[in-house]
Amino acid sequence: MTIPIPPQPTRLWPVAATAVLLLAGCATPQAQPAPQDAFWAALSSHCGKAYAGRMTSSDAADADMAGAAMVMAVRDCSETRIAVPFHVQTADGTWDRSRTWLITRTGTGTAAGLRLKHDHRHQDGTADPVTFYGGDTATPGTARVQAFPVDAESIAMFRREGLTASLTNVWSVAVDPAGTPEATFAYTLRRTIAGGAPAERQFRVAFDLTRPIAPPPPAWGW
Repeated sequence: MTIPIPPQPTRLWPVAATAVLLLAGCATPQAQPAPQDAFWAALSSHCGKAYAGRMTSSDAADADMAGAAMVMAVRDCSETRIAVPFHVQTADGTWDRSRTWLITRTGTGTAAGLRLKHDHRHQDGTADPVTFYGGDTATPGTARVQAFPVDAESIAMFRREGLTASLTNVWSVAVDPAGTPEATFAYTLRRTIAGGAPAERQFRVAFDLTRPIAPPPPAWGW
């Protein structure tokens, strides 16, 4: 006598699980923002805030700033420009509010980049003879650091004002997004003998982005 064999349950779950894993493996990774877009987003995340800092370099040329209280703010933010006023307390306790770093977006597509300019003004708001100098990014940089070699316009102004030591300036700005542990904003001016400068030069200031402070008054002329 033939004993009927009951039908076995269909075991589809291993096949289904394998299909899910295969689909997961084929998923397109999320595209990362371009370095300059990420840098811009990091700086923009501090809009409306101000932070205390200090000079971290030790060139003799900057002896008057050694130990001075410093404040930077992130103001006047738009899709194409961010103003970063830089305030320094002087020996008599007053504040020098003559400096503003301006970072703007330039170009579009493959020609897109960033530009750094220095807006220097007197207390009455008039422009200093040495103002609006800086440069454009020459490389994509990183999400945290962007470098700005001196541009032709600035070189012409430096020559006119007799500031020939500045003809090879390279500025850099580093910034961490708001909420990053130990977040820092740092501004650096550098020139090197290897880069054609008559002597080595470094000026660097850094600000603690983890501790916002009360915003200072606007920079002079702003």
